[in-house]
Amino acid sequence: MRVNAMTVDVEDYFQVSAFEPHIAREQWEQWPRRVARNTHRILDLFAESGVKATFFTLGWVAERHPALIRRIVADGHELASHGYAHIRATQQTPTEFRADVTRTKALLEDLGGAAILGYRAASYSIGAGNLWALAELEQAGYRYSSSIYPIRHDLYGMPEAPRFAFHPDNAPTLLEVPVTTVTIFDKTLPCGGGGWFRLWPYALSRWALRRVNQRDRQAGLFYFHPWEIDPEQPRPSGITRKTRLRHYLNLRRMEGRLRALLRDFRWDRMDRVFLESSEITNVRTNIA
Repeated sequence: MRVNAMTVDVEDYFQVSAFEPHIAREQWEQWPRRVARNTHRILDLFAESGVKATFFTLGWVAERHPALIRRIVADGHELASHGYAHIRATQQTPTEFRADVTRTKALLEDLGGAAILGYRAASYSIGAGNLWALAELEQAGYRYSSSIYPIRHDLYGMPEAPRFAFHPDNAPTLLEVPVTTVTIFDKTLPCGGGGWFRLWPYALSRWALRRVNQRDRQAGLFYFHPWEIDPEQPRPSGITRKTRLRHYLNLRRMEGRLRALLRDFRWDRMDRVFLESSEITNVRTNIA
């Protein structure tokens, strides 16, 4: 059975991009933090299942919860960067982006005592309009990124990007690992986690990932957030119906579905699944 990559985006419920119009970064300290408790629950779940994963962690969270960072590393998981304060790369200049990814890498390495090889942009915000960010990551010393989602979406996406891991021409030593998608009747659909995993019946998600493993003969990449196993989280007022649906749909079912996913597939850390894979080390593309 092929080994897939399990990943967690370590951010709190009030830090998601969809809540930006309602909760300013300057107000984050006013909201009850639940990310440490939820992430410890995830670590317990992974320990029960014998799974190792990659935790893309915000620097803002790491500064406030250093014991959580130490446990992630001590439990044998990979610590990786999610930027400092969940600012989308599309909202940053190259200079701002460089400072952000450099600062967060150094912070996480100091707290975790391990080299930081991976990066994931907030809300998958690297795409056709800012591929310069991949070169900045390479220059900052990252070995891989998981910041491109090869689908059409109103908030993110680069449908023309490769579906599987590649080395962009403007950053030849950096590996970009897009979120996993499945093709059905020439349509590319998401199957790598997040809200889609909560929306689709679990059987459909299981079928899609098996199709990627068996038909495409590729490792899959799955992601989720600590707040997705927390149906009791505080709810900001004034959010739109669309945002409410995306954020809160099936939160009570999430942990059960995760347990099934951990049981039905083999999982490991991003660095071991992709950086140590001979299948993708020579893949190149003319993107960027």
